[in-house]
Amino acid sequence: MSDDRSVDGAGEGSADDLTHTTAEGDVQMVDVGDKPDSERRAVAAGEIRLQPATIEAIRADEIGKGDVLATARIGAIQAVKHTWETIPMCHQIPITNVDTEFDLEEDRIELRVGVETTGKTGCEMEALEGVTTGLNVVWDMVKAVEKDADGQYPDTGIENVRVLEKEKRQREE
Repeated sequence: MSDDRSVDGAGEGSADDLTHTTAEGDVQMVDVGDKPDSERRAVAAGEIRLQPATIEAIRADEIGKGDVLATARIGAIQAVKHTWETIPMCHQIPITNVDTEFDLEEDRIELRVGVETTGKTGCEMEALEGVTTGLNVVWDMVKAVEKDADGQYPDTGIENVRVLEKEKRQREE
């Protein structure tokens, strides 16, 4: 499936196919005004690598800052809703639903964020923003127990952020 934010399906190709620049090389927002509304969904995922003891502390709700996953869920949802403010060429889109799902493994937490909208452009950037912010919130909540004696984070890392799926369905009228 092509990138919904490109014009006429241009996704790969030459510099002449770039949709966010003018012929003169100036940055521009893509005009989606003539595109029909469609139901869209995107799911992104990523993971944060943590020490096993940190994962156990999260499971037992023993992190001093509070409920890590509840706070990360709120952060992810806020990020989805504000993507247009942080990604310069993203359109402000009506978010109709956000799903967040955490999977705790022995040494990592995976976060999946599903975003739905009905509009003229896709929502994969919103899903990615939800994942990265949600994982950053986890890091912020656990940094006191993750850092080593030198104040560094040798076991902590955000990895494998990606779009898992993207759907576009034309609205039936």
